Amino acid sequence: MTRTGRRSDGSDTRADLLTAAQREFYDRGYAGASIRGIAAGAGVDPALVYHYFADKQALFVAALRFPANPAEKLPQVLAGDPKELGIRLVGTVVSVWDSTESSPILTLLRSAVTNPAFADMLREFLIDAVLRPVLDSLVVQQRELRASLVASQLVGLAMARYVLRLPPLTTLGIDDVVQVIAPTVQRYLTGPLGAG
Repeated sequence: MTRTGRRSDGSDTRADLLTAAQREFYDRGYAGASIRGIAAGAGVDPALVYHYFADKQALFVAALRFPANPAEKLPQVLAGDPKELGIRLVGTVVSVWDSTESSPILTLLRSAVTNPAFADMLREFLIDAVLRPVLDSLVVQQRELRASLVASQLVGLAMARYVLRLPPLTTLGIDDVVQVIAPTVQRYLTGPLGAG
C-alpha cells in the first residue's frame, strides 16, 4: 500500500507542510526554523516531513519556490580548479535564473526589498546554503567579508538583470555575463581584498 499524501480528513499533507513551512520560515527565519516546528504547524509527526522533503533546505526551496536547490548545484560549482570557482558559480547561478520562469526570482527579490523579515530569512539561506559551502571549500581569511561581497555581486546582478531589467545587461547571453561578472566574484572569493 502506498501513501498518497492525503490524511483521513482529506487534506494534502505535502501542501500543509509547505504552508506550515512558509509560516515557520517567515516567523523564525531560515536559521531559527525547525523541522519539529514545521511539523507541529502542519499537525504531523516530524518524521513525516522527511517522507516528503530530504531536509530543511529542500523544504525551504520548495516552500519559497526557489528555481533550484543549491545542494543539487553546488557539487558541480565546487568541482575543479579553485581559480575558476567564480566562473562556475556565476555561470551556474545565471543559468538557473535564465532557464526558469522569472516570477519566483522576482517575487523573492521584491519580497526581500519590501519586507525586512523576508530579507533576513533570504540572507540566512543564501549564507548557509550557498556561500558558506563555497567558502568552506577554500583556504581563505575574511570569510564573512568575502561572503558579503559575493552576495552583493549576485544579488545586484539579479536585481539589475531581472527586476530593473537594465539594458544591455538583460540581453547579454550567459557566457557574456559570466565573462564580465566572474572575475569580480573570483577576486572576492580568493583574491586580496585590501580590507582589514
